[in-house]
Amino acid sequence: MEPRTTQDLVYVVYFSSSTHLLSSAEIDDILAVSRRNNARLGVTGMLLYWDGNVVQLLEGPRAAVDALLERIARDPRHRGLLIAARGELAQRHFPEWTMGFAEPAAGARPDGFSDFFSNPRRCAMEEAPRAYQLLLTFRRNLRAA
Repeated sequence: MEPRTTQDLVYVVYFSSSTHLLSSAEIDDILAVSRRNNARLGVTGMLLYWDGNVVQLLEGPRAAVDALLERIARDPRHRGLLIAARGELAQRHFPEWTMGFAEPAAGARPDGFSDFFSNPRRCAMEEAPRAYQLLLTFRRNLRAA
């Protein structure tokens, strides 16, 4: 489900805080549902979670991203949702994931895991350098565990 024009392809980066520290089982459940729903909607992106802090970059058709963002804003598992960046894209920057994920804790790595915290991915972010910089800033400014 690719957008009809490049103006239909957008990205959004938001920050939020979970209402409690998520267990590995909760994270696995969130990822499974997100990957299934996002594939159906044609939305891709990267979800970063660390110690109750969340930053997510979503990209896809404008209508799908807007509808997903509304649903996320109503999700009772987090609070303080702040949209940090939004814009149009000529191409996706995370096309191979329905949802990428990075959690620095040791243990099993769920399907779609990214090692972004230890090895940030360099991707072509010409249209959205601010979005990528937000992901890097989140990584750089995490509290020490």
